[in-house]
Order: sequence, then C-alpha cells, then structure tokens
Amino acid sequence: MSRNFELMQMAGRDAEFRRVRDAHETVPPVNPSKEVEYVESYRPAQRDAIGLDLDELAHEESLRLVQRTFLQGEGAPRTVVFAGIDHGNGCSRLCVRIAEALASNVSGAICLVDANLRTPSLPRLFGVSNHYGLTDALLNPGPIRSFTKPLRNQKLSLLSCGSIAADSPRLLNSDHLQKRLIELRKEFDFVLIDAPPLARYGDAMGLGKVSDGMVLILEANSTRREVALTVSENLRAAGIKILGAVLNKRTFPIPERLYHLL
Repeated sequence: MSRNFELMQMAGRDAEFRRVRDAHETVPPVNPSKEVEYVESYRPAQRDAIGLDLDELAHEESLRLVQRTFLQGEGAPRTVVFAGIDHGNGCSRLCVRIAEALASNVSGAICLVDANLRTPSLPRLFGVSNHYGLTDALLNPGPIRSFTKPLRNQKLSLLSCGSIAADSPRLLNSDHLQKRLIELRKEFDFVLIDAPPLARYGDAMGLGKVSDGMVLILEANSTRREVALTVSENLRAAGIKILGAVLNKRTFPIPERLYHLL
C-alpha cells in the first residue's frame, strides 16, 4: 500500500476528507515511493459551477511540480517523459502547461518533444506545422536543431512528431533515439517528452529508459487503481524512475492540510 494512500486513510477521520474520499473512490494512488511527488490539476470546464479560478489553480499546481521536479539544484532531472495511463488523461495539455511554467522560472532553453506517434497533438496546441520533426530526425542526418521549431515563448522550442507511417512507433526503440536525445540535452537545458499512454503501448517504456525519469498522468474518476499499480510496478521493474504523479481533471482541490501530508 502506498504512503499517499495510508495518509489518506489516516485523514479519513476528518469529515471533509471523507466526502472527498467517498466521491472519488476510483481515483488511485500510483503506489509511489518517497521520491514521488503527488500533485493535482483541475477541470477548467467546472470553473463557474464551483466558483473557483481553476486556471489559476492549475497554474499553481504546474508550478509546484516544476519546483519539485526540475528546480532541485544539481542532479535534478533534465530529460523527463510525461505519459498518461490511458487515452484522454490530458497528458499533452499538461506537458505544455508544465513547459510554460518551467520557462517562466528558468533562464535556459526548453525543448518539447512530441513522441506520441499514435495521436500527436502538440503542433495543434501551439498552432504550428507538424512538418519535419522527430521521425525525420531519426531517419535523416543533420543537426537536431534543424528539426525543431521555435515557439512564441523564445525559451521554448518544439520537436514535433514529424512524418507518420504505420511503422513509425518502432523508431522509438531504435539506437538513433538515444543519440538524438543526447544531442537534445546538449542543445537545450531541459527536454520534456510527451509520450503515448502506458496502458496501451510500450512506446513510453522505451522513452523512459533513455530519460531521467517519468511523470505519470492520472484522471480523476477514470483511472483505475489496479491499472495504475500495474503500470507503476512495470516501470520500476524496468528501472524507470517515477518522478511524480499528476491527478488531472479533478473538480475541486484536496483540503490544504491533507495536501501537506501528501
């Protein structure tokens, strides 16, 4: 049983927490070890219904994850994979939000990599072309920066997924991927990788093995406990460090006193 879940059970004596727990029994912990940070994000569509500025809350949670993951001084991870447990967990949008929060707190350059070759979406979210990206860099020679696109925020660049074919996902398990990621680390201070869902494909596992660790995205009232536990166990068995977990699309925050326990 995870430490987060044990703390939640202990806090269950509090009436306010019991209401949260009963309303969200399907929301699992990720069986995190002590190094895993647990944060939450919110469903923007619920802003008016509950009277909270959920965009601001989501920004604060993104900043908190940035501080706990990237801003820990020497030895902090620089290449991080973001992967949802299932489709529709909001991984791509959260990856963008984290990148923007990171850009506002560091002076270095950041590259977002769209490695979701199943359902790529980062170019659409930024309103840029998908032409000439990751798959092209894995198949063709040339400096890695020649395959990236500068974004409106001058600190941010995007390596879109590039040309997609039926066998494109196999490229994520090629030796070329590690070489290109080494190039990205030399060119950029931080590399954030948007990966396909873990419960459906093995792509994110391959990416995790050549990164500094992974942040898992779970969806409130949707992600099943047993699926999340299996995924986290598989990651640790493969030697992939779980840096954090984001509970996405939650309609209201965990009480502040309980949040500090987590």
